[in-house]
Amino acid sequence: MEKFLVVGLGNIGEEYAHTRHNIGFDIIDHFVAAHKGSFTMDRLASKAEVSIKGKKIICLKPNTYMNLSGKAVKYWMEKEKLDTSHLMILVDELAVPLNKIKIKPSGSDGGHNGLRSIQESIGSQEYPRLRFGIGNEFPKGKQVDFVLGKWTEKEMDIVKTKLERSSKAIEEFVLMGLEKTMAAVNQLEF
Repeated sequence: MEKFLVVGLGNIGEEYAHTRHNIGFDIIDHFVAAHKGSFTMDRLASKAEVSIKGKKIICLKPNTYMNLSGKAVKYWMEKEKLDTSHLMILVDELAVPLNKIKIKPSGSDGGHNGLRSIQESIGSQEYPRLRFGIGNEFPKGKQVDFVLGKWTEKEMDIVKTKLERSSKAIEEFVLMGLEKTMAAVNQLEF
C-alpha cells in the first residue's frame, strides 16, 4: 500500500488553538474528521491514519511546538520509510494573500520557523507544502501579534471555504499527484 505523510504545523496549547499560525492543525483536523479518522497521542505528535482508494495517509500534528516541528517530521519519515515526494506540510503563509492557497514542490523556509526546523532536520528544501495564505494586514511591528492572533469574524467565511478546499487538496495530492494538484489549486481565488 502506498503511504503518505501529511503534517499540519502548529503549536500545542489552548492559547494557540485556531490562531492563524495554527492553521496547519486546523486543516489536518478537518481532513481527518472528513474521513472519519481520529487522533491519538504517539511519538512526538498526535497521529491519525486515513485510507483513500488503497492509499494510506499518516496525518500528524507535532507536539514539539512549531520551532521543533522537524524532529517529528524526521522521526515519522524514517519510521515509515518515506521519501520527501510523499510528504506534504500544511503551513500558514504571510506572503500569500488571505484569498489564496499556494502549493509548492519545494523552496526556502521564507522565515517560517516550522519550515526551517523541517529543512534542518531532513536536510532538504525539496518537499511539497500547502501554503495557506493569511495575508499581511498588520501594523508595522505587530507581525507576531497578527500571526498568533485569532481570525477576525470578517475573515471566517473565507477561512472556512479555504479549509474545505485545503482538505480536498490533500486528497488530490495523494490520488492525482503534486503537479495536477498545483494546477487545480494555485490559480483559485476565494
